Amino acid sequence: MADTSVKKVVLAYSGGLDTSIILKWLQTTYRCEVVTFTADLGQGEELGPARDKALLLGIKPENIFIEDLREEFVRDYVFPMFRANAAYEGVYLLGTSIARPLIAKKLIEIAEKTGADAVSHGATGKGNDQVRFELTAYALKPDVVVIAPWREWDLRSREQLIAFAEQHQIPIAKNKRGEAPFSVDANLLHASSEGRVLEDPAVEVPDYVYSRTISPEDAPDTPTIVTVSFEKGDAVAIDGVKLSPATLLAKLNDLGRDNGIGRLDLVENRFVGMKSRGMYETPGGTILHAAHRAIESITLDRGAAHLKDQIMPQYAELIYNGFWFSPEREMLQALIDKSQEFVTGDVRLKLYKGGVHVIGRSSDYSLYDQDLVTFEEGAVAYDHRDAAGFIKLNALRLRTLGQRKKKLGL
Repeated sequence: MADTSVKKVVLAYSGGLDTSIILKWLQTTYRCEVVTFTADLGQGEELGPARDKALLLGIKPENIFIEDLREEFVRDYVFPMFRANAAYEGVYLLGTSIARPLIAKKLIEIAEKTGADAVSHGATGKGNDQVRFELTAYALKPDVVVIAPWREWDLRSREQLIAFAEQHQIPIAKNKRGEAPFSVDANLLHASSEGRVLEDPAVEVPDYVYSRTISPEDAPDTPTIVTVSFEKGDAVAIDGVKLSPATLLAKLNDLGRDNGIGRLDLVENRFVGMKSRGMYETPGGTILHAAHRAIESITLDRGAAHLKDQIMPQYAELIYNGFWFSPEREMLQALIDKSQEFVTGDVRLKLYKGGVHVIGRSSDYSLYDQDLVTFEEGAVAYDHRDAAGFIKLNALRLRTLGQRKKKLGL
């Protein structure tokens, strides 16, 4: 049942068929003014047509918002997440998950600016994105009305969606009339593909699904050597050339694409309770993840490094589940950012046929002491005999347990 009190709604609008149908559905169902917001997150699509389509569908020019968020996306969302080495269920680098809080934040900002009382999105009722959009919206504007058409309307099939579009003179591209073979979400960090031809996890991903990487088998036979420089946990330069966050990630994407790096075929556990099979391509992010762990390996104390590894799964799960703007994520972020104070230096990597191999790391803040670890006699005061007491003290409880087992004949 439409909320008749809604006077103006801000829609996350891509300009594609589905969100164009949502736009018209909002106009006809809620009888309200619609504001469109289109974000450039580096998805690689021209955004001018989104403006043209919105105008065609009756949106006032002053109610059309298109923003280039690439730098903000990488600087304020991707980089903080990569300081944590976050990987959901150990492997997924959270490319879709980390984009949603930024989009939702902008929806709320535009709602405040335009006096809108509602926001709307095109996420389905089975996925994670509905949760991510709405948790962010409620965190930033507790009294906002969220309209989720896929949970409200009775358009249950592709045929019904097409019929609705035809009824309301919404242009339909020829390649949009049939069922899409799979769905794609893309931004500067990754591209994800799900559904249809990918739904059977026993079947290999078809070659035509990949859009961000060449096949590792087709990658050059000569390795690519690259140096990534870090300052306080964030990548700042490639091969000595300083780059902005978005430009740097785009450069790593090019290197990863050309070397077949960053493909992931994953069956994951969605927050809403089902398992889902997806194919992710994160070429630059895969390189960045390996490089960041490498620079941490020489600049982080053992206790700090191990603590980060312990909290990482919880941090990654918070992002995956949509809790970017929760106090617990912000608390963990403060701890993570504190750990990055001396994570500065250079990492050399060899990129070769789908692999990222660390071949060197250096830092003015390195904790690696060659005199301590050398098999030769070092100049530092390390007495090998000290290890005997260290081992005996650590073995005390194990020896006590062993004596009890012996006494009991176990």
